[in-house]
Amino acid sequence: MRITIMIAATGLLAFAATAKSTAKVPKEASMLTAADLDPATFLPPPPVADSVQAKAELAELLAVERARTATDVTAAKSDSETKNASIFTEAIGPGFDLAKLPQTTRLMAIVRTAEKDAANRGKDEFKRPRPWIIDADLKTCERSDEPLSSYPSGHTTMAFSMGATLAKLVPAKAQPIMARAARYGQSRIVCEQHWRSDVTAGEALGITVAERLMAKPAFAAQFAAAQTELAAAGVR
Repeated sequence: MRITIMIAATGLLAFAATAKSTAKVPKEASMLTAADLDPATFLPPPPVADSVQAKAELAELLAVERARTATDVTAAKSDSETKNASIFTEAIGPGFDLAKLPQTTRLMAIVRTAEKDAANRGKDEFKRPRPWIIDADLKTCERSDEPLSSYPSGHTTMAFSMGATLAKLVPAKAQPIMARAARYGQSRIVCEQHWRSDVTAGEALGITVAERLMAKPAFAAQFAAAQTELAAAGVR
């Protein structure tokens, strides 16, 4: 009897541990609310379908498709799959190893949450069709993204929000950092995942996310911790 009770208790403990490990971790709230930055009022609306600008943006994608190389596509696909600050390692240097920089990693996570939240609010507001919805013959890298979520570009928002933050952290590397953000945004054109105005909007939104985060005391404190950490790691 005692053995049976012990087995049952062990089973309950195992179940509890499993339930705890599989429970969803609450999503961390963004430091920026819609009152801090509302894409619906901050960004201009995307070009109207069949407008001169919309047609020019489709023509650009077709031109890029004809000119891009297999190497270009491979690099663009790699950027598409990498959604974190590691994209700036080459621009900053080998000391920028996020696995060894917990304070900097934490700062980038805060930026990521804020920019993703802002970009998603914009996507929900504008519901712009992805390029392949307008022209099914486009040779896009992949089509798993939400069809009506083109504006603004979330990847570009991420690149410029993180890039602008890192440029302040490591001002001596600001130029290569922002150049890398621009190449990352361009990869969305190469992959034909976005229109040009999506990328332009993502750049503006991303830079503004970084600026408005800096006005938050909690973010400024984490920024200072990351700055100290990077200096100790020899990243200047």
